[in-house]
Amino acid sequence: MSDAEAVSRSAWRFARPDEDEQPSLREVNASITVPQTGIWFRRLFAFMGPGYMVSVGYMDPGNWATDLAGGAQFGYTLLFIIMLSNLMAILLQALAARLGIATGRDLAQACRAYYPRSVNFLLWIACELAIIACDLAEVIGTAIALQLLFGIPLIGGAMLTALDAFLVLLLMNKGFRYLEAFVIALLIIIFGCFAIQIFAAAPPVGSILHSMFVPSPEIVTNPAMLYIAIGIIGATVMPHNLYLHSSIVQTRAYERTDRGKRDAIKWATTDSTIALVLALFVNASILIVSAVAFHGTGHQDVAEIGQAFELLSPLLGLGIASILFAVALLASGLNSTVTATLAGQIVMEGFLRLRIPQWARRLLTRGIAIVPVVIVTALYGERGTGQLLVFSQVILSMQLPFAVIPLVQFVSDKNKMGNFAIPRAVAMLAWVVAAVILVLNFKLLYDTIAGFG
Repeated sequence: MSDAEAVSRSAWRFARPDEDEQPSLREVNASITVPQTGIWFRRLFAFMGPGYMVSVGYMDPGNWATDLAGGAQFGYTLLFIIMLSNLMAILLQALAARLGIATGRDLAQACRAYYPRSVNFLLWIACELAIIACDLAEVIGTAIALQLLFGIPLIGGAMLTALDAFLVLLLMNKGFRYLEAFVIALLIIIFGCFAIQIFAAAPPVGSILHSMFVPSPEIVTNPAMLYIAIGIIGATVMPHNLYLHSSIVQTRAYERTDRGKRDAIKWATTDSTIALVLALFVNASILIVSAVAFHGTGHQDVAEIGQAFELLSPLLGLGIASILFAVALLASGLNSTVTATLAGQIVMEGFLRLRIPQWARRLLTRGIAIVPVVIVTALYGERGTGQLLVFSQVILSMQLPFAVIPLVQFVSDKNKMGNFAIPRAVAMLAWVVAAVILVLNFKLLYDTIAGFG
């Protein structure tokens, strides 16, 4: 056993021994060189990538539906929820990166090593449901974007999304850096599209800052607003992203020593924080553009992406606004397929030790998502798919505790993390975040059962 393996074993000394365990994403594990010397920017650049891949999940098509509905119905009020959920995301993703780097295990492998089989089975089911809900949003978003840009019927667009399995396979075969470059290129397109739309919308900066930093009590007291707010949290803080991040940070060939791991945790956290600030801009932009275009112009009922596409250009007075909106949506849908594929692989291998070809895994997951989209589209049309999109994000929110609680438990336990356990103050903050997520979910369940959801 090497020194690095000994350190990893000692950091996880209370876990069940499992000598046959393979590294997370073993085909790309420690495949990217990290410079040991040089200016700080070279080291940061070497670690840049995983954070941007994670940020994709925070601006996927599911966010669009909830942000559009929130902006159209309630103006800037829910900007505070976007800010809050983004801060939660920054903390939780930093913890996920810490777990992966410190222990050499992703979150799924950690759960398998520590929890009994019955608990692991429930956690696996919950995570698979979250991935399916996320995939549902990607199918709908991509299908809608294809319809808006090229006139392809929704059902046909949904069927075409199955082809992305081969795109991911091609990129993975070229190398993990190619995958990261593809993701970042599409993120730049999304960012650019919304930067232009924000400039055209010219929103009042004072109102935006007030709504972003000063919460309104109505967020909790108004059931309709709470439903959208929890949808935003579900669309922002994604359960499978915690599994994903804890794995892909291990693609860097940092020194597997205490000093090397601390350095890697620092750069990985910096990478994800910067990337999630970009995600905050995109999510806030969707809500702000929706608020400017629809809330104050008598179009508060706009909740579907198709409606927004038709109205954006005339209401903003920018001819290409609708096209930019659709292009960003298509880029978002394509990007999300990459991270969902990897997360599915990580979860299945970590919990079940089941390794199947990536294309088969992707087609299976995508097939499960395509079927309900086709059925709902055939029965209820575009309005039905819009409602299904929002509902998928609420389902995602309901799965959050099953990923957040194990993560916080692991990283705050010195018996498992050794010297890499988070400080008491950070642990308390993390448990507060977990408690907020639980309380909001219970409130949503109560309102739904009572007939208000």
